[in-house]
Order: sequence, then structure tokens, then C-alpha cells
Amino acid sequence: MTRLGGPGDDRVKDEGDGPEAVALEIADAVESLTTLWSLAAQEAALRLSPHQLRALRALQAAPGLNLTGLAERLDIGLPTASRLCDRLEAAGLLERTLHPHRRREVRLALTGHGRHVLEDVAVRRTQALAAVLTGMTDGEREALWRGVKAFLAAWGGPPDVPDPGVR
Repeated sequence: MTRLGGPGDDRVKDEGDGPEAVALEIADAVESLTTLWSLAAQEAALRLSPHQLRALRALQAAPGLNLTGLAERLDIGLPTASRLCDRLEAAGLLERTLHPHRRREVRLALTGHGRHVLEDVAVRRTQALAAVLTGMTDGEREALWRGVKAFLAAWGGPPDVPDPGVR
């Protein structure tokens, strides 16, 4: 139920709209984006849960992570992380190997199939987002990009967010 200036925006713009009012509107937009993101991921050849996707993305970002490191990154317990890895390994998306210097430590890594699945999901998400952005004017896309950069700067997100030249 996104109403940010689009169809259905029945609010009268008020200069007194504070951060809380804007936050409610943005929360609606984020929910819509999350739905778009999730639906695009579900169109991939292999359907994965959001937890499974997060685990694969964490392993992509930090190859060789151990189970404890993965659990910490996902903010889940060790037993949950272990079961998650069991399912991902059974699906051929990750492999466990012994650490070369610490025999009791097991490293987790994506398989070629796991990397392919992540690439497929990323492509599908980009295409879904691009389809929505196509329905916006150049000015609207530019304003959105400026707003996202400002949000990330205020949040303390990545300091060097490159401008993708979205026009």
C-alpha cells in the first residue's frame, strides 16, 4: 500500500510532515520492494528461503567462513546454522572442507552451482527492479537515487556508493 506521491496518494502534502510520517510512508515502499525482491528470487531455477539466500550471500562475501562465523553473520544459533548448512550442502550449493591448519575447524564455501544460483537470483532481481524503474521518468529515477544516497549517508552505510548513472 505504497502512497508516496503515486496513485492512491490521498494525503495533502504538509510541510509539517516529520520524520515519523515519512518513515511510515517509506516503510510501505520498502515492504513493496521486499515483495518484488522476494518474488524475483522465487522465479530462479532453484527456490530458496530468505535464510538460505542470506547464508549463500554471506559465504559469497566471506569464502572459507566457519560455522560459528556464519551463525554470527546471520544472527542465528549454531544448531540452526548447522541445519541450514546441511540443507544447502544436500542441494549442492555449499561444501564443507577441513581447515588446512586447524583440523577441528570446517570451512564453508559455495560450490559452482551455489555461485550460479546466486548470480541467477541477482540477475532476476535486477531485471525486476529495472522493469519498475522503467515506469519512472528520468527525474524520478534521479530523485530516487539521490534519496537513497542521502539515506545511506545519514545511516552511515557504505561511504563510497558509486553513481550507477541511472537516468
